[in-house]
Amino acid sequence: MKTVCVTGAARGLGLALTAQMLKRGYIVYAAGLDMEESEGIRILTDAYPKHLRAIELDIADDLSVALFTETIKLDTEHLDMLINNAAILGSITDHIRGPLNMAEMAEVFNVNTLGTLRVTHALLPLLLQGTNKLIVDISSEAGSIEQCSRDGWFAYCMSKSALNMQARLVHNGLKNEGGQVMLIHPGWVQSYMSGELNTAADLTPDQSAQYITALIDRHKEFMGDQPAYVDYKGDTLPW
Repeated sequence: MKTVCVTGAARGLGLALTAQMLKRGYIVYAAGLDMEESEGIRILTDAYPKHLRAIELDIADDLSVALFTETIKLDTEHLDMLINNAAILGSITDHIRGPLNMAEMAEVFNVNTLGTLRVTHALLPLLLQGTNKLIVDISSEAGSIEQCSRDGWFAYCMSKSALNMQARLVHNGLKNEGGQVMLIHPGWVQSYMSGELNTAADLTPDQSAQYITALIDRHKEFMGDQPAYVDYKGDTLPW
């Protein structure tokens, strides 16, 4: 049976991605903060008791990632896929002419870029034992240097650009072993990344997750010398 790990799974897009993978028959290791308090996870656990494993994880913390990895290893000898979804936003109002919160930027990097790398590195031995050897990083159009028009969002944009470079390095290191990395911009999703639900966004988490999992189903079409960097509709984004 195929297995997948989804980070940031307690709510929002991560929860919706978890639901989509369960519908596809995967055993899902759903990881994130406050998993025991997640009503969505409780509902999915009741619906898929044999397929869902909910595990607490703070991707910003080395020890948490290590404990999480050992917990998964007690349950399985392989992972077919990793979906790195967990992320935070940081300030979107900082401007080069105003004050910059460097400590907050470091926190965003620690989650969005280093946190993703922590999880990928820790789970790599299991991924290399899987069938697909697929890593899906939820990135953003905000990580594209070529098409950037913003004059703020320093933490988020820079962390996603760094995530894109990380994905290229990981892909280069795995492609000869059949590994693949996909970077997917999920669209403007109604999420809690700013601390409260953004209802003005275009897509619900369920809608975005349906698009993303449809791309994952077609992942072999995107295999190549470099990672796929696409939006949720499958259109290529400029680096």
